[in-house]
Amino acid sequence: MAAYRELAPAWRLRALREGDLDAVMAIEKRAYPFPWTRGIFRDCLAAGYPALLALEDDRPAGYGVMSIAADEAHLLNLCTAPERQSRGLGRHLLRALLRTARDRGAQRIFLEVRPSNPQAIALYHSEGFNEIGRRPRYYPAVQGREDAIVMAMELVAGDVEKMPPL
Repeated sequence: MAAYRELAPAWRLRALREGDLDAVMAIEKRAYPFPWTRGIFRDCLAAGYPALLALEDDRPAGYGVMSIAADEAHLLNLCTAPERQSRGLGRHLLRALLRTARDRGAQRIFLEVRPSNPQAIALYHSEGFNEIGRRPRYYPAVQGREDAIVMAMELVAGDVEKMPPL
């Protein structure tokens, strides 16, 4: 495990700011065939939603946005630049957002994911999310619409710290 940590990239997380949106939009457009708009990101920031920017060697490499209301959080967008995927950065971002949700009093977190995104589904399952339902025709797709898998996880105090190391 120590050898892995020594080889891990230099990741740093900080609050996402409006000045980051050019870099975020560049990643979003490379990562998704139907990307969020700049306006969606701007609205999330204006609403005060927790949002993180991941920097790898001081270059934007990913981001995450969630909402928190009452005792529930909703992961709205979690994205790693395509060229930086499968190296643990998405997991790193996800865990930071889970800690934030729990620290702000959320007892559970929800998300939607495309069935055509098996890497994301595997990540969420490995971190403790369970499928709780489907939203028919939720996402735009090349051939019409694609369902969303709805996943959820309970945020029990201490669970985030008990997660296995990256």
